Parts: sequence; C-alpha cells; structure tokens
Amino acid sequence: MVIEFKLPELGENIDSGDIVKWLVKPGDVIRKDQPLMELETGKAVVEVPSSVSGKVLELRAQEGDKVNVGDTVLTVEGQAETAAPPKPKETISVGAPLKAEAAKPELAPSRPSSAGGEDQAQADVIPAAPVVKRIARELNIPLSDMKGTGLGGRITIEDVQAHASRRGARGMATAEPLPDFSRWGEVEAKPMNAVRRITAHHLTQAWNTVPQVTQYDKADIENLENLRRKYAPRVEEAGGKLTMTAILVKVMASALERFPHFNVSVNLAENTIIYKKYIHVGVAVDTSYGLLVPVVRDANRKNFHEISIELARLSERARQRKLDPSELEGACISISNTGGIGGTGFSPIVNWPEVAILGVSRAATEPVWSGNQFVPKLMLPLSLSYDHRAVDGADAARFLRFVCESMEEPFLLALEG
Repeated sequence: MVIEFKLPELGENIDSGDIVKWLVKPGDVIRKDQPLMELETGKAVVEVPSSVSGKVLELRAQEGDKVNVGDTVLTVEGQAETAAPPKPKETISVGAPLKAEAAKPELAPSRPSSAGGEDQAQADVIPAAPVVKRIARELNIPLSDMKGTGLGGRITIEDVQAHASRRGARGMATAEPLPDFSRWGEVEAKPMNAVRRITAHHLTQAWNTVPQVTQYDKADIENLENLRRKYAPRVEEAGGKLTMTAILVKVMASALERFPHFNVSVNLAENTIIYKKYIHVGVAVDTSYGLLVPVVRDANRKNFHEISIELARLSERARQRKLDPSELEGACISISNTGGIGGTGFSPIVNWPEVAILGVSRAATEPVWSGNQFVPKLMLPLSLSYDHRAVDGADAARFLRFVCESMEEPFLLALEG
C-alpha cells in the first residue's frame, strides 16, 4: 500500500524547516530509522529519520523548499508496522518524533464528534505544532477558536497571529505593508533563510512582550586579562579556548546563584513566576547564516577549564551547522559578546522567556581615578537588559555590579562563587 510520510514533530519550538538535502530518491528501498533528508530548522540542521520501511515512490518537496510539521514530504510503497492489513491502494499517513527510537508510526487520529461533551478530547487532537500551541497558550487563545489554514486544517503561527491581531492581543503584531520601493529604483526581494525567519519572529515577540530596561557598567579587567593570558595555553592544550566569554559564563552562573530572582520566567497567563533550580547559560554565536545561541548546561557546576572546552565545541558546531536542537534550548540567561567586532556599548534584547541578557563590548584602556591620580586601566563595557516585570532597577544594578566585581577580583569568584 501507499504510505504518506509526514514531517514529524521536530522539537518544542520548531514547526517548520527548509530541506537542505534529500538523502533518498524515488526507487530507493528504505528501512525504518534510515535518514531521509537534512532539514534546516532555523536553529540547526538535523537528519529526519524514516518511521517506515519500503520503496520510495515520490518526493513531494524539493531541496530548498520550506515544509511544515504535518506536511507530506514523500510517499512509500510498504507496510505500516502498526496498521491492520489494508485494502489495495489504501493510503495512510505516518510520522514519528525525532529521537524516539522505539516510536512506531501511527495512523492520523480522527477528530472526535462535538456531540456528547467531548470538548477536551477535541482540544487534544487539534492539529498544531508544539510551538504554535505554546504561543497560543501564552496569548490565552484557545486553539478551538481558530480554523487552521495549513495542510489538513493544521493551525499555523500565522493563524495565531491573525487571531491575536483581530482580538487586539499585544505581543504578536502583524507586519505593516511596505511601500512599492520599485517606484524609486531597481530592487530585489530575497527570501529570509530559516535562521533569519526564526530570529525575526522570536525577537519581535520578545520586544512586544517584554518591557525592557538596560543597565550599564564597566569592569576593570586588568588583572583578569593577565591571568587569562597566563593560563590560556594550558586550556588550549586540552582543546578549549580561555576567552573572556568563557569566563563570563562562569561569572553569570555565580550571579544567578547569588540573585535567584534573575533565574526565572514570567507566566502572566497564570500570574506566576517560575523559579528554576538549574543554571544553564546561553552564548550568542555569530555564524555565516545568522545568530545562534547554544547553551552551556549546569555552568555553576563546571570550572573555567570545563566551560572553555565545552563552549569551544559548541561554537564550532554552531558555525558548521551541526548543533542538535536540544543544544539550543533551556537557557536561563544569555550572553552576547560583540567585543571582537567593536563598539563601545549596546542594548541587547532579552532572549524571552529569560528575564535578562548580558551585552559585552570591546575592552579599552582608559584613565581611571585611583584617589590621587589617573592610572591606565583596561575597562570592559557591560550592559544588562532585563525584564522589568520580574526585575527592579536596583536589583539589576546590584546584579551587574556583582558581575563587575567578580571580574575585577577573580579570587573572590573562586572564594565565594
């Protein structure tokens, strides 16, 4: 029988991707768990495994096409493992979640009748990706209030945005139409790549959702920079790189331990603040195809040496587009360091649902008053953007001052951190 293979769920915050490369072609005989394609999700390039075995009949999308979770991407002549013996020519649809090695393909569930008070059952089978359900939940929009425009009635992010716009919901503003630029000269429209699409959506949501304030300060890193240069060769021998960013990962982890009300997320739908008992630090990495933020997990439990090695590995994997989506999730706070490029300061956007992000600019030698004279000091500009719903200005100033003092007196970090 003919089996329709639908793009499976790709992760909590992923509902679509761009096909980078097909790994099979019509006529190939495939087996369960065999990689079918390389898919760029906007955060990483992942291999999508098959949940069925059989002969490939048709590829329903081309390399470069954008496909959504639930879209049929290929058809296979084979036997579904969980299906009863089918009638000739019967067509069914299957899909399997990534990384679920034991998962078997399932028949697409039918929507239950509204008769008999089965509202909850209906909600459970409303076709929508996890990211769509999460956004709708945050905006307090019942999925049952919407009619999906996606394949098979699937509810898309655009459907949620349109509904929120009609309702006047803040946080999911629709784009204003642009003027016709061709009236003034030649133009060319190029589609956003997957990374840029995800970034644009996420930052728009963050900017419209989070009331953000930025606190600025400077740290005297003269002593720290001397220590970094002294011990950098030892870390390099182990395959790491002792950068100022790696040091800041440890500093930020210690700051979250000292100020646990920064290690939270705001849930306005339920008027609660979620306190996290773990400390994971995200680090923005500039790549040729966009900004990615891999996560150093349990940074408070790791020393500078371990963090340096892990961060070097994550950064290299990010630049090679080899990060797993799970390596980009779960951060409690983020760091964005533009010091290697230049600039004297900037205001980073909070990486929602986190409540704070640290911006790092280029260090410069400046005259600093010592009490009786000016002395040259290597000063590092820092900027802390924070969610004013969860953090007050005085606390943000204390938090950033702690970060500065930890860098100015590295021994204190080892002593108290």
